[in-house]
Parts: sequence; structure tokens; C-alpha cells
Amino acid sequence: MTRHLHGILALLLVTLVWGTTFPAMKDLTGHFSAVWIILVRFALAALLLSPFLWRAKLADAKSGAILGGLLFFCFVFQVEGLALTSSNRNAFICGLNVLVVPLLGVLAGRLPERRIVLALVMSIAGLAALCWDGGAWGLGDSLALMSALCFGVYIKVMEVRTRSATRLLSVTASQIGTVALCAMVWLLAREVPGDAAARGARIGGVVTAIGQHVWNFAYLGVIATAAIISLQTWGQSRTTANEAAVVYAFEPAAAAFFGYFWLGEAMTARGWLGGLLLISGMIVSQWNSERRPAAALAPE
Repeated sequence: MTRHLHGILALLLVTLVWGTTFPAMKDLTGHFSAVWIILVRFALAALLLSPFLWRAKLADAKSGAILGGLLFFCFVFQVEGLALTSSNRNAFICGLNVLVVPLLGVLAGRLPERRIVLALVMSIAGLAALCWDGGAWGLGDSLALMSALCFGVYIKVMEVRTRSATRLLSVTASQIGTVALCAMVWLLAREVPGDAAARGARIGGVVTAIGQHVWNFAYLGVIATAAIISLQTWGQSRTTANEAAVVYAFEPAAAAFFGYFWLGEAMTARGWLGGLLLISGMIVSQWNSERRPAAALAPE
């Protein structure tokens, strides 16, 4: 088996695991706010990746902090949207982030290529089919779309920052730690009461609830974040960015598959048609696109 095929298989595994994170987080939204889920997930991952911060270059730590701040809002919108809609619908809409990067070029004054126009038409048709199948467009869908937009900006900033990185894993560890730190600051400022007694009771109640869902959080933090990001880095070093983008386009389908078995969420034939159109649009958007560094692609 060639080095290239090893990389493709690794990215397929990454995509499958990413697909499980949607039902896993959806399951938790009934017990925790979005920011509590983000804090626990990324704090666990940051703890595991903290050795890569040892003797990290200041520039790498700074890049990670900028990316982490953006990634925090990506996940806030995504998880808040998950609480208001199905995990498979959320995954399909969030997957539109691959279209955001070329659309940023349109805002900069560059006319879109024909493949981008075709991808947009297919994606809009796919969204129409999904909404026809699962009800009218709602707040949860708008939050998922905001997440896709944020992820697109995040990917573009990552493309610039990783080109000058000394150690990619140092940047990764820094950004994951920054996400956890942002979540902690957000909680202290907005969700945890100011009174010491009330704050202690609130945190104590959340810690108890976390203990009841410890395996879910352990899976998200250890497997789906720390381990999978490391595997993603390894796999993308053996493939091209466009190949990776095409593999990642199947993440929403994986989310729908696991959502059915994990949460019992089902899709009709019209819903699957919408999902197929969205995935096709994602693939077309990457077809013969200009080469980008593998690190420019980001996990959901």
C-alpha cells in the first residue's frame, strides 16, 4: 500500500469520526449550554496536546491564539444551532464552509469561476430540498450558516498563518488551548452567577452532570479532537489539499448516517437528494481549484 493511499485512508477515517461529532454534541445539548460543551471538549484536547507548547516559537503561539479565537465562534454558532435543529441538517449546512473561501475572492473583486457558480446553484437547490423535507428555515439553520461562514474565514486565515509556522502542532496546541480559554472567559462573564455561593452551586451542578456524560466528553475531547487532528495532519502530509477537500465533503453524509443510529434521526428521499446536491456542490467547488497548502483545510 502506497504512502499516498495511506494518507487517503487516514482522511477517510478522520471524516467518519468528524461525522460522529454532530450526534455526539447534539446529545449533549439537552444537558449543557454550547459553551460548556466547547470548554470541556477543548480543555481535554488542550491538556493532551500541551507538550507541543514546550519551547514553542512566539510566532506559532500568536498564530494559534488568533486561530483559536476564530474557531471558538465557529463552534459557538455550530453547537447553538445543533440545539435547535437536527444533527444531520446542521452538518449539511455547516459543510458549506468549503464554498466560503472562493466566495471571499468575489468580495475582493475577482469574478467567480464557472465551477463556483455551478457549485452555488447545486448547494442552493440542496438547501431548498432539505428545508422542504425538514420544515421551514429556522434560527438553528441560520446559526449553522453563520458557523459555515466563520469556518470559511477561519480556513482562509489558517492558510496564511500556517505558511509561516515553524511547527504546525505547536500552532494546533495553541489554538485548541485558546478555544478552551475563550470558553472559560465567556462562561465567567455570561453564564456563571457573580455571587460566590450561587457560582459554586452552579459549577458543582455542571461538574456532576459532566460526570454522568464523561464518556461522551472523553470521546469528543480525546478521540475526536486531539487524536483526530493529529491523524489529519499526518494524512494531509501524504495527499493534496484538493483530494483532502473532496474526502471532507462526505462528512455531512457520515453525520446523517451516525445521526440515524445514534439519535434515531431519519431523512426522507427528498432530504437525501438535498444532501447529495450539497455534497456534489462541495466537490465541484474544489474541482481543479488552485493548489493550497494541506494545512489550510480545517476540521469541523
